[in-house]
This record gives sequence, structure tokens and C-alpha cells, in this order.
Amino acid sequence: MTQELWVAVWAGLVGLITLLAAPFAAFKAAGYAKWNSGPRDTPFEVPPLAGRLERAFANFMETYVFFCIIAVCLNFTAKSDSISILGAHIYLVGRIAYVPLYAFGVRYIRSIAFVFSLVGLLMCLYTLVFGNPAFGTTI
Repeated sequence: MTQELWVAVWAGLVGLITLLAAPFAAFKAAGYAKWNSGPRDTPFEVPPLAGRLERAFANFMETYVFFCIIAVCLNFTAKSDSISILGAHIYLVGRIAYVPLYAFGVRYIRSIAFVFSLVGLLMCLYTLVFGNPAFGTTI
């Protein structure tokens, strides 16, 4: 398994933690437990921290799917190289930094963390499109 796939696994853990953090942050809001256990036909006004965590998770999912597809393709085409490995780790660091920055409302630096992760994703895509397969592999 390539390092990019391992990073996809670790990034999935970041996503899972973010997914679980939002309802945990909202749980102490009056009426949330009752609303959450019901059909949830109407939206619930969550506290600001929980709302930011929900949006951080939505933002995570906007890039995670693409990262996973690229990581799997790098694995199957045997194009993983130092650029894609570094890019994958940059993506992961950016995503890890993004969640608390968004959760605590840190402006500007949060956007830098997002761009940082996007650069990592683009490094992986660059290797997938322009990289050479490892010696002795067939595509």
C-alpha cells in the first residue's frame, strides 16, 4: 500500500473525528438530544462551535473524495513518487490544521491551511498526470 493510501486512511480518521465533534459540541444545547433522537424534519439551531464544526466537515468532504480517488489511481498506476508522497503529507497537515482553525473562528490562517492542503492535493494530481510508472510495472 502506498504512502498516499495511508494518508487517505489517516485523513479519513480526521474526517471521522470532525464528523463526531459537531454533534458532541451541540449536545449541551437545550433541546438538541430530543431533536437528534427524533426524525429531524426541521433544522436545529446549533451553537456556533457546532455549526463551525459542521461546516469544517463539509469542507473536508469537498476535497477528501478527490484526494482518495487520486491516491487510489497513484497506487494502481504505480506512479507514486517523492512529489506525490510529499503532497499527500502536505494535504494531511493542512486538513488537520484546518479543523481547529475553523472551529475556533480563526480568520485568514484557516484559508491558508485550506490552500496548503489544496497544494498537496495538486502535487498528487500532478504526479498522477505527468509522472512515470515505477520500473517494471505495466498499466
